[in-house]
Amino acid sequence: MSDHDISPSLAPEETWQDQVLNVLKDHGVSLISYVPDAGHAAAIRGAIADPDIEAVSLTTEEEGIAVNAGAWLGGRRAALLMQSSGVGNCINMLSLIQICRFPFLTIVTMRGEWNEFNPWQVPMGASTPAAFELMGVRVLRADSADDVAPTIASAANLAFLASIPCAVLISQRVIGSKVWTK
Repeated sequence: MSDHDISPSLAPEETWQDQVLNVLKDHGVSLISYVPDAGHAAAIRGAIADPDIEAVSLTTEEEGIAVNAGAWLGGRRAALLMQSSGVGNCINMLSLIQICRFPFLTIVTMRGEWNEFNPWQVPMGASTPAAFELMGVRVLRADSADDVAPTIASAANLAFLASIPCAVLISQRVIGSKVWTK
């Protein structure tokens, strides 16, 4: 696939979860940093198992911004996987992108939206798009499983070819409801 293709052809048996890693790889991403998250579990497992991808587990989301910067300085493309609840942790560190002008791509699984059970997820879920936009990060949104791959491909092109920092928000409706268990 070329870097300019925003409509990747995907095997029909592929789930949107599988598509996340595949589209990132198609766009030259060789380092993925992440905070463990059920919504990103398939991409994380795939990255860990893939010898062509370096998977870096983080203790907090803002570390991923520095990891992305370091990867770029080392000649590599990187992506940060996180949940919307972690975006608030990144606000100060997002200034690094503005000052140093390195490509930035993050894929964010949303919480605090459709059918949320945990009220603590709602404030940051509602504030995620505005937080990114205030820090100069373009926000693209995937509201259906069919939107995930082309939206990530478009964001990768914007980030790596046009030098526009991008966040892809994957709707909670796509991810599915979490259920509180005792």
